[in-house]
Amino acid sequence: MAPRASLGMLMVAPLLLDMLWPIFLATGAESVRIVPGITAVNPLDLHHYPYSHSLVTSLGWSLGLGLLYYAVTRYKRESVVIALAVFSHWILDFVSHRPDMPIVPGGSARVGLGLWNSVGGTILVEGALFFAGVFSYAKNTTARTRRGGIGFWSLVMVLAVMYAANFFAPPPPSVEMLIISAFAMWLFVPWAWWVDRNRSRVVL
Repeated sequence: MAPRASLGMLMVAPLLLDMLWPIFLATGAESVRIVPGITAVNPLDLHHYPYSHSLVTSLGWSLGLGLLYYAVTRYKRESVVIALAVFSHWILDFVSHRPDMPIVPGGSARVGLGLWNSVGGTILVEGALFFAGVFSYAKNTTARTRRGGIGFWSLVMVLAVMYAANFFAPPPPSVEMLIISAFAMWLFVPWAWWVDRNRSRVVL
């Protein structure tokens, strides 16, 4: 759908809200509590994150990144895909979270369908989405160099192992450690960009 967009950018877009989240946590604009058992999958009480994850601000982040990408590249189609990918994060969080997703900053209305209350359902849905993304990229690109193959599949393996570890690892020992680990996801962006530089699009 967005052949001229780098894999790095295509990872930034759906991860953007979670990439912004530790910044707001570190500055004190948002807050979180660690409450083991609050859902079957995630031990976080996400009681205050109106700027990174509310419906209204998510729409704003979507429009903002889409317009910024267009201003830099002039790629209309890719810019629309980038904007939609940013907003897809809120949609998927709405499905996964318990009712803690704010509609507007400062508002009391919160929504969430609670998929994270089911370990099996979470693995099925999130695993299927991960597999679909890996399959799509592998099918539509080919390695130009050995690094393009090794780099891509090592990225897939690291992401899969980290995902699996979420179900077995203990909760974060502190909010400070949670913030540090949340910032770590920024490292996957240059990795994905580097992978993409060593792969070519398949012309169908």
